[in-house]
Amino acid sequence: MQSSLGVSERRACQTLEQPRSTQRYAPRADEEEQRLLGRVLELVREHPRYGYRFITALLRREGWSVNRKRVHRLWRQEGLQVPKKQRKKRRLGTAAGGCVRRRAECQDHVWAWDFVFDRTESGHAIKWLSIVDEYTRECLALEVNRSMTADDALDVLRDLFVIRGVPTCLRSDNGPEFIARAIRQFLAAAGVETLYIEPGSPWQNGYAESFHSRLRSELLDAEVFESVTAAQSLAANWRSDYNHHRPHSALGYRTPAEFAAGCAASASAAPALQQHNRPPTEGLPITQPVLS
Repeated sequence: MQSSLGVSERRACQTLEQPRSTQRYAPRADEEEQRLLGRVLELVREHPRYGYRFITALLRREGWSVNRKRVHRLWRQEGLQVPKKQRKKRRLGTAAGGCVRRRAECQDHVWAWDFVFDRTESGHAIKWLSIVDEYTRECLALEVNRSMTADDALDVLRDLFVIRGVPTCLRSDNGPEFIARAIRQFLAAAGVETLYIEPGSPWQNGYAESFHSRLRSELLDAEVFESVTAAQSLAANWRSDYNHHRPHSALGYRTPAEFAAGCAASASAAPALQQHNRPPTEGLPITQPVLS
């Protein structure tokens, strides 16, 4: 208006009813905003599968005073996006051993274990065994090798029982390793109730499936394993980060280790294997597996 009509700044502002200060304001970069944006981008590079909610949780853990809306605004401003997975609709079912009917009620009430497979850089198959506490979401064990038999799985379980204690229940599918006679006898002697899901229904072992989804997204699909030894090292590092640094939405964005630390010891979980080398308690029968 000033240039086209040849009027002064004062007259133009009076006509448009605008304060003169708005014509002289030069926006300055907000240093805190820039630092926040820089940290957001760093966290996104470190955790490419995390969405803005998880990034917000990490920022708060670092001491930033931010809310989700602010981080979401920066997220959209930078065009950040985590590829969405196409979820399949599945029947949850009501199987006696499924995670719908038999939910974990406290720490060490229900553990779940399962296998997942991948390959090394040279194309050799590698087999991963995970054991998770369904209540605290802790990854209690994450083992990897070229092959893993029922005896190998039993060794992992035996060591974990000595270190951690004995759960009330152990959930799994009907894989040959999990229904092996040696494992069933060992669990019966330890007083652990076995929860076998229906054949062909992996979603009934939902906590293990959810954990494997994160494992594959954040580790298996993100790394190239030069060897089994390299995979074992990366597995140990990832498990530590998952338990102690990765916030979990179902736990109020606390880490599994933080949540577990706040849980009272489960009265129904045996404290050590040596003290419970006995038959199952009456009323807790061993569920026989359905052979697939």
